[in-house]
Amino acid sequence: MGSQSLQLCRWSSSAASKRSQRMIAVIFAGPSMPPPTPPIAGIEWRSPVRQGDLYSAALSGPAIIGVIDGYFEIAPTVWHKEILWAMAQGIHVYGSASIGALRAAELSDFGMKGVGHIYRQFQTGQLTDDDEVALLHGPAEIGYVQITDAMVNVRATIDRALQLGIVEPAFAARLVSIAKLLFYKNRTYEAILKAATEQGLAPQVIRRFASWLPGGQVDQKRIDASEMLQAITAHISSGVIPLKVSYEFSHTFAWEEARRRIETADDPAGMDIR
Repeated sequence: MGSQSLQLCRWSSSAASKRSQRMIAVIFAGPSMPPPTPPIAGIEWRSPVRQGDLYSAALSGPAIIGVIDGYFEIAPTVWHKEILWAMAQGIHVYGSASIGALRAAELSDFGMKGVGHIYRQFQTGQLTDDDEVALLHGPAEIGYVQITDAMVNVRATIDRALQLGIVEPAFAARLVSIAKLLFYKNRTYEAILKAATEQGLAPQVIRRFASWLPGGQVDQKRIDASEMLQAITAHISSGVIPLKVSYEFSHTFAWEEARRRIETADDPAGMDIR
């Protein structure tokens, strides 16, 4: 798609009928947010991003790429360099909710657009740990069902309970500390409440919080992901002009080698099947 992807894209009423025929944006998401129903014309929904996926998406020439969810630990995570490369091609890259919020906080000075409360917490340094957004989930076939709870959602839920008077400040602070000490693969509300009981927190407050929890949980990742989707659709509606970055992208040997591996992996004829 090359230079064609960098042409001025203005969406007028006369062009509206063509939107559904052209992919304008790609969004990587999974457990934080399912694809919208009905689908939004011009926006292609893809599974959580892995290293190389964003570069491959950029090759298809979208005007915008959005990053919500992404893999880590079981697969190399999305690389800062591929985001910088995409933006250097004129592609607007948004991040929110999960790995997208992390990368946006790290690359905001270079032009990546962060959206949402979680992004702002990372961007200001209130949050610094990757485990804040990490969780275990099922495969795509069962809708990425969440097995554990993300720390950012736990924080937001406890904050709401505090605002509503379900818990007192001291209890809320203890509960956050208990949750934070749990390994992300073990972090569930059941485990948090069990640890709170073992540590001697007031039984009546634990019971009150537990009773309120089923209807009171805050999914901050979903809220932020929805906010990013709204920002992208608004951007598309107002017209997308290619991004101009303030940096010069460096084509290092490591980058060129990584790009070669990605492109070879995307080409079935070049794959070594064993």
